[in-house]
Amino acid sequence: MKVFAISDLHLSTVAEKPMDIFGKTWENYFEEICDDWNTKVGSDDLVLLPGDFSWAMRMEEALPDFEAVAKLPGKKVILRGNHDYWWNTISQVRLMLPSGFYALQNDCLRFGDVLVCGTRGWVCPDGDNLSADDKRIYLRETERLKLSLAAMTKQRRAEDRVIAIMHYPPFNGKYEDSDFIRQFVAADVPTVVYGHLHGKDCRANLRMNKFGIEFYLTSCDLVGNKLTEIV
Repeated sequence: MKVFAISDLHLSTVAEKPMDIFGKTWENYFEEICDDWNTKVGSDDLVLLPGDFSWAMRMEEALPDFEAVAKLPGKKVILRGNHDYWWNTISQVRLMLPSGFYALQNDCLRFGDVLVCGTRGWVCPDGDNLSADDKRIYLRETERLKLSLAAMTKQRRAEDRVIAIMHYPPFNGKYEDSDFIRQFVAADVPTVVYGHLHGKDCRANLRMNKFGIEFYLTSCDLVGNKLTEIV
């Protein structure tokens, strides 16, 4: 089983939020993603979608976006992003997802010998940059990661591949450690996939090894609307 990832699709089948207003990278981008997806992914493969899946405001409005991706091969794991306003309670999300989709929140999902854990994350501290509200959300997300990693550790076998997904980067712009990083290191997580970052002027590494962890940035515009294989 191969594992791929692509994030920040920002689909808008119902919501009137066309992404091509942000430049040529976004023109026909979903068609490009689908073409690449169909050439790479088999029915038994896994695709990680770490956040900002749809611009819809309600789950009912997001369903056409899910149905479009459901037609593509492979199993799909979704995680909430900061713009996934349609995301309600996890039980309601899972109830309405099309077949082949799996939602991650506060837990760990197993696919054969692959364990997927993680949390949405938030802006990481860089000195005293966090407002009181940002700090509250950051601390809440670290607790959610703790729950997910505990579930992963309980399931983990020696032969398992562990992949953590987040929407936000688990570090600040200086790539310094954070409560997220410290938890990943303590839990011996070898691979972390994230998104959220956008734009031609974004100075982020698409792949980087730091803290003994392999990091993959998979925002679709930064990866040329192509799925990244997670190895």
